[in-house]
Order: sequence, then structure tokens, then C-alpha cells
Amino acid sequence: MSLTAADIKKISHLARLAIDDADIEQYTENLSGILGLVEQMEAADVADIEPMANAQDATQRLRDDVVTETNHREKFQALAPVTEAGLYLVPKVLE
Repeated sequence: MSLTAADIKKISHLARLAIDDADIEQYTENLSGILGLVEQMEAADVADIEPMANAQDATQRLRDDVVTETNHREKFQALAPVTEAGLYLVPKVLE
């Protein structure tokens, strides 16, 4: 697909992009090339290909969900200035 300078101006207006007139030719070539590549990809026959979530079709090994740290809650709360019912109390900063 080949775009014209008018197409580029319309696209830049719709996208709210400011493109200098000197750069329009370069944008025309680049966007035409991209659209040509998309046309080539659309021409590929993919009717017999199943979609896949992962190109390698590999699964990730998961580790066992076990507790590896001991509970230090009481120790940490002993260091806090004020606690109540297992919660840290902080000064009010917004009124």
C-alpha cells in the first residue's frame, strides 16, 4: 500500500502531531513500508496453525509454597513508638 503526502497530513492531523513539510516524504516512505509488511503478513496462510500462549510451549517450575521466615512481629512492634491491637499507630497528617 502506498500512501500520499495528503494521507500523511491527514494522519498527522488525526493524531495531533505536528510534522514539518520537509519530513512528509520520509514519513510517506516509512509508513508505506510498514503497511506493505502488514500486507505480506496478512497474505500468509495460517488456517491450520493453532494459537499459542508461549512460543516455546514451556511451563515454569513452581516451588512449594512453604514458610521460610519466622514471625518477628512482636520484636518489630516492640521497637515502634505506639502500637495498638497489633497495628502501628502513626500521627495524623491530613485533617
